[in-house]
Amino acid sequence: MKYMVKSKILATFCAGLLTVSTGIQAAERLATGTQQKQAQKTVIETSPWFDDKDLTLTGVYYYPEHWDESQWERDFKKMHELGFEFTHFAEFAWAQLEPEEGRYDFAWLDRAVALAAKYDLKVIMCTSTATPPVWMSRKYPEILLKNEDGTILDHGARQHASFASPLYRELSYKMIEKLAQHYGNDSRIIGWQLDNEPAVQFDYNLKAELAFRDFLRAKYNNDIQLLNNAWGTAFWSEAYSSFDEITLPKRVQMFMNHHQILDYRRFAASQTNDFLNEQCLLIKKYAKNQWVTTNYIPNYDEGHIGGSPSLDFQSYTRYMVYGDNEGIGRRGYRVGNPLRIAWANDFFRPIQGTYGVMELQPGQVNWGSINPQPLPGAVRLWMWSVFAGGSDFICTYRYRQPLYGTEQYHYGIVGTDGVTVTPGGREYETFIKEIRELRKHSSSRADYLARRTAILFNHENSWSIERQKQNRTWDTFAHIEKYYRTLKSFGAPVDFISEAKNLSDYPVVIAPTYQLADKELVDKWITYVKNGGNLILTCRTAQKDRYGRLPEAPFGSMITPLTGNEMNFYDLLLPENPGTVVMDGKEYIWNTWGEILNPPADAQVWATYKNEFYEGSPAVTFRKLGKGTITYVGVDSHNGALEKDILKKLYVQLNIPVMDLPYGVTMEYRNGLGIVLNYSDQPYTFNLSKGAKALIGTTEIPTAGVFVFSVK
Repeated sequence: MKYMVKSKILATFCAGLLTVSTGIQAAERLATGTQQKQAQKTVIETSPWFDDKDLTLTGVYYYPEHWDESQWERDFKKMHELGFEFTHFAEFAWAQLEPEEGRYDFAWLDRAVALAAKYDLKVIMCTSTATPPVWMSRKYPEILLKNEDGTILDHGARQHASFASPLYRELSYKMIEKLAQHYGNDSRIIGWQLDNEPAVQFDYNLKAELAFRDFLRAKYNNDIQLLNNAWGTAFWSEAYSSFDEITLPKRVQMFMNHHQILDYRRFAASQTNDFLNEQCLLIKKYAKNQWVTTNYIPNYDEGHIGGSPSLDFQSYTRYMVYGDNEGIGRRGYRVGNPLRIAWANDFFRPIQGTYGVMELQPGQVNWGSINPQPLPGAVRLWMWSVFAGGSDFICTYRYRQPLYGTEQYHYGIVGTDGVTVTPGGREYETFIKEIRELRKHSSSRADYLARRTAILFNHENSWSIERQKQNRTWDTFAHIEKYYRTLKSFGAPVDFISEAKNLSDYPVVIAPTYQLADKELVDKWITYVKNGGNLILTCRTAQKDRYGRLPEAPFGSMITPLTGNEMNFYDLLLPENPGTVVMDGKEYIWNTWGEILNPPADAQVWATYKNEFYEGSPAVTFRKLGKGTITYVGVDSHNGALEKDILKKLYVQLNIPVMDLPYGVTMEYRNGLGIVLNYSDQPYTFNLSKGAKALIGTTEIPTAGVFVFSVK
């Protein structure tokens, strides 16, 4: 496979124009004059915490409490020799920091910080709240998390304490304040990580139930009738006369009120967000020149990521090879899903413009269903994938493979003897050397910041749909991925954005399966389109209000002023007997969801149904409105081929150039650099245009290979 990069397109990238035209363009057409003007308006922002000239910093986890102190200096010296620039302390060390209630011991940690500094290693300090000490669990068992089935978690693992417990929060904040007082003005500490992989908890303790009632009182202005209306409690005799009658919903019950569950999920996410936010504010009382973040697992539908406004930026954890077999080809399980890191980059970066990866796999892990060796080169590929999206730092878990505990088989940068560098460790060393060399060639971040493709995302849509899928084969994130995968095949850097973002910054916005909406959002969409934006909406959009209720109107009527369409009805087919949609003479298979549309006279019908009693009825429409366009895709195809061809057709209409990269090959631009990544099972040939300079790798890119070039 070959891809021709034309010199005029490279020049466009350098000017920041091609990326502005949607962030998806690459090969055949030039951006329009309007899009070029938008590029000129781009405001270049830089992170207050990281020097752009560094490109990215690389670090590694270390647990001084796990090792004899006589080995610490040897380990830090080796970290420095390998090129690491920071390390990471105290993530799970609460028992060592506060061995008894109210008695703190930081002396050992002081010695570790001093030794790290001796070898030019800055430190990320952690708050240890993921692992409360055993004295707390035994003295205050009410802090322990209680599952829906009544099981109470116990000491011996992690994340067993309840964020909804006021006592647990009080005890946490006391320890954190002592830690912040001690290290908040220490120049050797560059930043803080809160907790570890904080998730949304569904705690069924009494304190959580009381807090849920308080959450509802505040939301519904202490008016129980407002809640009854929102939850539709007239159905099945569910009406409440008092907030005190409300219990935590049993989500396992098939027919439990899904409006109540929607609010409960909002509440649960808020508990995690509030706990992190309070930790952050406490640290910032003492830490004036240190950043604060946390390391989320990218579970995008949990609803808490980005919900703690005091954090300086967001970070994430990413593991790529653990037996899921989502890669390409026979050995794809050794390389991983080609879009797993890209999706996380594109999700976390737009929240605050800065992001990092706190945990990146150095080799085999211990907790997967199958824990294979990564393909040689894959660890380096993952690092380059993180970097390509615009990260400011990359940290790996962990430096030394543990000799005891739950993660004994988890690889480190060095093996069980503490000195032998693992294959993954060597790949980290290589990456660090390559980044240091690239620091001589990079330019401004203009091309990175000017990216202008948006996918509008709200986790609550997934919450609502997954509770009432209507078709067992429906998968909300698989639906979104059909559009995302297409954008990446176009060479697109993509921003996942919330409704708080300014849509006018993006010439093209896709809002896939956006089920929960209101008049304010629809008006925002209409304004965006009329002012020249190009909006793509998909099936199941705007069917319900924000409480999950159907409006007293025909299906889809909330967006009729925008699309012009009326929905006659929707259909769901058996997976073993799917239907067909036809566009431009090409047939596509579907079964999960299909809306039969009645479009207005000023709309174009792009696709119609076949082989059903509504054969010939519209499934996809395109309409001009004001200065912009609205494309409505009322059907979900089997494999994303329809969605890809719709986007191709749209960009032809909009005169937006696109690439056609094979699945598994992605291309990103940042700091004046082009980065091509190959996750596929075949070599990929990249034809470098005149004027571009190869910096790392060759144009014949093998599986797990990387090619970096200058686009100056």
